[in-house]
Amino acid sequence: MSKIAVVFHSGYGHTLRLAQSVAAGADARLVAIDADGNLPDGGWDILDEADAIIFGSPTYMGTVSWQFKKFADASSKAWFSQAWKDKVFAGFTNSATMNGDKLSTLHYLFTLAMQHSGIWVGTGLMPSNSKAAQRNDVNYVGSFSGAMAQSPSDASPDEMPAGDLETARLFGKRVAEVTARFKG
Repeated sequence: MSKIAVVFHSGYGHTLRLAQSVAAGADARLVAIDADGNLPDGGWDILDEADAIIFGSPTYMGTVSWQFKKFADASSKAWFSQAWKDKVFAGFTNSATMNGDKLSTLHYLFTLAMQHSGIWVGTGLMPSNSKAAQRNDVNYVGSFSGAMAQSPSDASPDEMPAGDLETARLFGKRVAEVTARFKG
């Protein structure tokens, strides 16, 4: 069985809920970046041993949170030795508005994965873009690059759309399936 890690920062709990959904779909371990931008004890070891690493960050001001950026900068030690070369990578994000420049965040996560000489996996999900589409449909936000979610700024994490959480779960499942193909 593949070892998959979800490394993420969550400022208000919404990205945590997404990370939990992604991890459930991928049967992955969660590695939370704390409020100071640090990994928990053993976090780097989990990432080094993983076959796949899924990045997650809220979108703040058009990119990842500063806490995630601190982690990314610290990953230069793994980059220098190419310790994560040929791992499978993927990413997800959440913002308060429907667009919210989330694609900019996914591009950042993609670039980080490419710097580590990784293999990127997108959602593999068709968008819900017909007139009959409803907000709780899978991939309603319509992302192919990675999972995206939208949570109004005054909504609690418990109020996140079920479709966004299911999108995250299916995304995690896809990452696990692709990782198994590469590992096999």
